[in-house]
Amino acid sequence: MHFKTFFLLAAARIVIAKVQFLGVAIAGGDFGCQIDGSCPLGSTQLPLGNDGVAQMQHFVKDDGVNILRLPISWQFLVNNKLGGDLDSTNLAKYDRLVEACLTTGAHCMIDIHNFARWNGGIIGQGGPTDDQFVSLWKQLATKYADTGNVVFELMNEPHDLDIGIWANTLQKVVTAIRGAGATSQMILLPGTNFDSAATLATSGGAEQLLDIKNPDGTTDNLLLDIHKYLDKDNSGTHTQCTTDNTDAFTSLAQFLREKGRKGFISETGASKDASCLTAFCAQNTLINKNADVFVGLVGWGAGSFDTSYIMSLTPSRQNGQLVDNQLMTQCLLSTWVNSKDSGVKDQDPTTSLPSILFSTFYSTRTPSTTSATKTAKTSEPVITLDIDSDTSVLQTASLPPSATTLIIAAGTPGDESYSIALATPTATQVPTQTQVTASPTATGGGSSARAALLLIWGCILLSLPL
Repeated sequence: MHFKTFFLLAAARIVIAKVQFLGVAIAGGDFGCQIDGSCPLGSTQLPLGNDGVAQMQHFVKDDGVNILRLPISWQFLVNNKLGGDLDSTNLAKYDRLVEACLTTGAHCMIDIHNFARWNGGIIGQGGPTDDQFVSLWKQLATKYADTGNVVFELMNEPHDLDIGIWANTLQKVVTAIRGAGATSQMILLPGTNFDSAATLATSGGAEQLLDIKNPDGTTDNLLLDIHKYLDKDNSGTHTQCTTDNTDAFTSLAQFLREKGRKGFISETGASKDASCLTAFCAQNTLINKNADVFVGLVGWGAGSFDTSYIMSLTPSRQNGQLVDNQLMTQCLLSTWVNSKDSGVKDQDPTTSLPSILFSTFYSTRTPSTTSATKTAKTSEPVITLDIDSDTSVLQTASLPPSATTLIIAAGTPGDESYSIALATPTATQVPTQTQVTASPTATGGGSSARAALLLIWGCILLSLPL
């Protein structure tokens, strides 16, 4: 293998205009569940009629929503038999809802809505054993292993537990899910304190959750689960919005950025009170501006909720059409569609930047994407450049007249490394833009979301003959 060393001066700009996923909770399977983990079967109201299926079609087709959260109780799935197999009758009912969701083309989030408990007992801490909880998720993962659009939200709003023990429990669950063949799906990792964005990075257990890994040692598609309401006690049960959540989400975004990880706001909501139309919209605008670390945002809730419910996002039926309420249109849809700024500041490519040392080598690996200017061949030198990002567009920019080598984008979509082919510029060569199709899933490591723009420019200080 022949090595040569040279210096590359580069600048990168990441532009992510909004969160990758916007969604709504299609509630009903969780009805009756209390924070002690009791969920009476008689209270379950799966939204299998027009109150659910038609809503999902409306949200996806008419609004452009691309993820739907489907809460369900642990008791319902196993027909009240703790540690038992998934009940075939009840699972079939829930699966009808999942399949109706998948038919829309959206991602579908399976949410076990038990607050880390079963009838008062904390999982792995005096209540259900880890093995019983692992069994539940192993069975679900086996069923949906080949369904890439399914998202696994391991537990809704754990609280008042030992976070170290809980993180160990979740590690067992993640290992079981991946071992069951569900290797690519997003998994949401819940902390304590009801997943509150205000405390997740401090007392909520984020540090412990970050230690959870896939069996291969990576953290790909392992995201922190985040919830937050705006009323006085963060319960989502009061009309007035008295809490400004922008500071909480700003601090959490910075924490995730420093750790090189990502989170998913799987539940947040507000009433239609005037105070909420201001505060909820401001919160969601900020979340979208920090889309480099926040992958998605799901509003609570629709499905079996009546339009009169305090936090309702349930559309009303007018002249045979489903029509969204003001909270949905103004604070969820508009803040998503109209978001402009990623919250990640551009780095001026004209400012002084440190030179980055790379080694080139003759590689036998052919990049999967090549530039229109020159096709990379197996005998040509390539640079493996770790850009720490899932990127959908790579673009060369203007080069100094003294440059002897043109950098041409060539990437491997979905990977964290990109191969950059080298070519000697001629008078007729113009820097070109290469489109790269990125994976639609979001990694939990240091990668940025797809739809990013990497602006690469530079000059080779030492000539590298091809």
